[in-house]
Amino acid sequence: MKKDRKIWVWLSGALMAIILFLAFVPVTFAQSAGKSSQYGLIFDEMMRFIKTYYIEEVDEKALFEGAMKGMFEAIGDPHSVFMTESEMEAASDSAMGQFGGVGLYITKQPGNAAIDEDYMPYVKVVAPIEDTPAYRLGIRAGDYIIKVDGKPTDSMTLNEATEMMRGKPGTTVNITFLRDKDITFSYDIVRENIEVPSVKSDIIDKNIGYLRIIQFSANTPDKVKEALEGFSKKRIKYLVIDLRSNPGGVLESAVEIADFFLDDGVIVSTKSKIPSWNQVYNATKKVKISKSVPIAVLIDRGSASAAEILSAALSDNGRAVLIGETTYGKGSVQQLRSLGKDGFKLTMGKYYTPKNINIDKVGIPPEKEVKDRELTEEEKASYKKLIEEYRVQKFVKENPKPSDLQIDTFIQQLKSEGIVMEDRVLRKIVRNEVNFSNNSPVYDLEFDIVLQEAVRMLKAGEIKAK
Repeated sequence: MKKDRKIWVWLSGALMAIILFLAFVPVTFAQSAGKSSQYGLIFDEMMRFIKTYYIEEVDEKALFEGAMKGMFEAIGDPHSVFMTESEMEAASDSAMGQFGGVGLYITKQPGNAAIDEDYMPYVKVVAPIEDTPAYRLGIRAGDYIIKVDGKPTDSMTLNEATEMMRGKPGTTVNITFLRDKDITFSYDIVRENIEVPSVKSDIIDKNIGYLRIIQFSANTPDKVKEALEGFSKKRIKYLVIDLRSNPGGVLESAVEIADFFLDDGVIVSTKSKIPSWNQVYNATKKVKISKSVPIAVLIDRGSASAAEILSAALSDNGRAVLIGETTYGKGSVQQLRSLGKDGFKLTMGKYYTPKNINIDKVGIPPEKEVKDRELTEEEKASYKKLIEEYRVQKFVKENPKPSDLQIDTFIQQLKSEGIVMEDRVLRKIVRNEVNFSNNSPVYDLEFDIVLQEAVRMLKAGEIKAK
């Protein structure tokens, strides 16, 4: 009896302690600290309470990581995330331009399908990285990743999806993609050591410098400077800067490159909650290319972040004309901070163009819109059939470097099977697949209608040097 009574007294005391904790601790905290401190103290107390009273042993690190991930997810910003030790290492590798994976820049936007019928809860491709497995398979900006190794991504965080796709070079991951809302296709993709190229350059028609900036890493300004100096030695008359499918990168790199073309004016400004952190970046007369050279900048929906900064800087200051499609629309600035071996990335500011416009979720429209025409419903059905049956991929696998005759024969075969598309469009799809499967050329003037228009406008004098 005495033993039972002791147990009962102990249980009653423990229950009363819990009730008192839940009832009075928030009030006590509120009396002794501000509102923000109140929540911090409650968080600490809950950690201690769970560790002390939960029926089984608790992994304190797992508890901490779970709480931190939930905290950042509650912000509702896909660019603000808590990062574990392995995720911090992956982020560091990305910043250095080298990691093991499939070669995709991805994002995941918050939203609600009940409110927005166009909202997709999956991971979205911002841009493929050139000369990587995903790029060679023809994955493009705007595609959705709906499964990774059979697991749906609608319930994954961005970091979880990234972790699943990255891994040791030589290993395989199966990814299912969704394109244009109703085309699904899967690939077993062999991971590679991804060394991100940042710049490619060439000369078009002997006097047009072509500069493709693939991403903005720490060493990109040096590579751009080298290319521009080469153009100057060859006395080019015109310049094309291609920023299509450029997902951005280091803000300071974009600023430094913009300075190569501007000798005056604002490049970009950043604004944050802390006024002392606000900053204006101005041009500093470090011009590397003659002001007499007219510039066309090529953009599309895969041009994001730092690519948009450079585009807006050159356009708003009258130094270049933008050609192509409206850009992605990422006008926020993140900082990466460490917490021991863990860390986090937090949106701590927004950037504004020289005309004081924040383009977040809006993008930058081109001054001359150029894009392929929309397919008819009949053509869309044919395109869907080609993609889902991997017809073009199989043809190129059997004919890695097909002749014009082989391509024409293949196109006629497709048409005899009921494929309804223009010869030019089919030929372009085949050419793209050939380029994806092999080392892609620096530019493709035959089928790239945006580049064609830029060259035409430059030669016709429709783009003036300022």
